Amino acid sequence: MLLECVMAALLASVLCGHERILLESDPQLDAVTGSAALPSPQGVTVQSLNTQYLLKWAWPHRTTRNQTVTFTAQYISKYKFRYKAKQWITVCENITDTQCDFTDKSIYYFGIYLLRVRAYHGEESSSWVQQEFCPDKDANLGPPSKVEVTPVDNGLTVNISDPLSSTNTSMRDFHKNMYYSIQYWKHMTAESKDVVYFNATRNVVTLLNLDGWTVYCLRVQSRYDFYHKASNFSLPECVQTRGSTPLWQIFLFFLLSTVLCFACILLPSYAILKMYRLIKHIFFPSCQIPFSLQENLYDSSPSSDHPSLLTLDSEVEVCLQKLEMSPEEAHLEVYAINEVDAGDLKDSHHSRHNSRDSGVYSSEDHSGCSDHQQEPAKVMGREVKVLLNSGVVIHSSAGGCIWDCSAPVPKVGMSQQVLNAKS
Repeated sequence: MLLECVMAALLASVLCGHERILLESDPQLDAVTGSAALPSPQGVTVQSLNTQYLLKWAWPHRTTRNQTVTFTAQYISKYKFRYKAKQWITVCENITDTQCDFTDKSIYYFGIYLLRVRAYHGEESSSWVQQEFCPDKDANLGPPSKVEVTPVDNGLTVNISDPLSSTNTSMRDFHKNMYYSIQYWKHMTAESKDVVYFNATRNVVTLLNLDGWTVYCLRVQSRYDFYHKASNFSLPECVQTRGSTPLWQIFLFFLLSTVLCFACILLPSYAILKMYRLIKHIFFPSCQIPFSLQENLYDSSPSSDHPSLLTLDSEVEVCLQKLEMSPEEAHLEVYAINEVDAGDLKDSHHSRHNSRDSGVYSSEDHSGCSDHQQEPAKVMGREVKVLLNSGVVIHSSAGGCIWDCSAPVPKVGMSQQVLNAKS
């Protein structure tokens, strides 16, 4: 295949030179150009990239009348130029632009063609200006259509896509020996001495032995040496390589994981626990009334053997402003009387008035809290814990127990065991 390309190129060179001689000595062409009164277009060139062809020219002249100058562009295969009946193919006709696109006009990449352009101004026309064009030789080679760089451990993997033609086919179909020139360097050190060149014929290339965790920039160029074709470089791609994970990154990852775990798990758990304790403290307090007081707290039935501490009647007044617990204990022994007479009742009534200072009264008289006035008092043999404040007087009456709050309320502490009843 390479030999065929070489032979085709040599034949094209010979034909191009031979046809150029024929063009210079063509009497018909001389007649056409000699009769032209309008100046010809200047600077006729063919700009080509892969299989895209664009004929361009310049018109620096001025016309004598205010009329628009138009242009017509044509082409013909070079081997058909030898025929007497030359069939030129018109691509652009009576256009005002100074360029004409020949891309989609069935121009064979390995053929040789003649392209020409002429100017028209009213009835006048200029001479034809011809340009010989061999795409295989004259067309420029484009850069890779796409370059992808993937980081690996201490290296880079480069995936190169071939340059494409106007029909989206690979230019490798036209240039079998096309290869790529890869340039790479460390970021921020793009000096000439630091740039590394690397040629590759494959589309996937791996660059090894690079520094880990370092940013490298890379660009690729398409090359074809037979006609010394070299494309422009692709846009630089900068990628950071991989490597072994440093210790500071491991520590930072562990620290961030710990903080995230604490924020997402421990803090909500702590908030729920505090809320649970608050609700429990409000609705289920730990300081409860002793059971010995609870059972007689509101018990004011006549059959009860114990005095009622609180009652739901409206006559009850509670004047205790502050209650302090004292570790001191005072034992008061109360003995039941077997027989009660009138004199004793008087003495008992007299002793009740004289005992205001003590704050403790017997409930066995006719005005006491018990309705059993004619029977001796029955006191069960168990301890009753009563907490009283100094100055509080308990009167016995038929309606219940009334606390006298007339006296001031000093801050004193009574014993936890006030009555130790014995039968």
